[in-house]
Amino acid sequence: MDDGQERVDGGGPTGSGGPVGGVPPQSRSGEPAGDVYDWFRRGAQLLAQGHPAAAEQLLARAVAAEPHSRSIREALARAQFDAGSYAAALENFRAVALADPSDDYAQFGWGVAAARLGDFETSAEHLALAVAMRPETDHYRTALRQTRATLAARAGAYGPLLPGAPGYLAPPPGEADRAGGEPDGAEGDVRPADG
Repeated sequence: MDDGQERVDGGGPTGSGGPVGGVPPQSRSGEPAGDVYDWFRRGAQLLAQGHPAAAEQLLARAVAAEPHSRSIREALARAQFDAGSYAAALENFRAVALADPSDDYAQFGWGVAAARLGDFETSAEHLALAVAMRPETDHYRTALRQTRATLAARAGAYGPLLPGAPGYLAPPPGEADRAGGEPDGAEGDVRPADG
């Protein structure tokens, strides 16, 4: 290719050591052929082609061999996120961000993974850091806005949820009395009692 990247199929015929049908060659032990860089490169290619689970397998081997490589760990986190393994992705984005707090993408990844796991407070913290580092990045700002809107909705900033809305919980019996509503058993008849 003109951009200097190899073709996914290895660029050559089967006999030249390239993968057959896009499947990476393996040794007799089942370990992928090549070294850590080859695993990283093939994993990144698989991720770019929309095969996050396959990418995760190669990148996990690469991280096991090179646990301090932030670039490999970040690629693994992306593959895990895309494969729906949000807790694992969060841990790997977190490791990259702790190793380099100025890594805006790792902060962003930590934030979106936390949001997928329902931890919107953590999500807002790390998305805000990513936006502060790269305010021009639209998808960072969009993710932060969505997380903050979720937090605001959960805090009741948009008013109470109406019956039937997702997340609506009916008040317990007698709660209407304390909230200024009608007492239990009242049918809306407010005639004075005979006395």
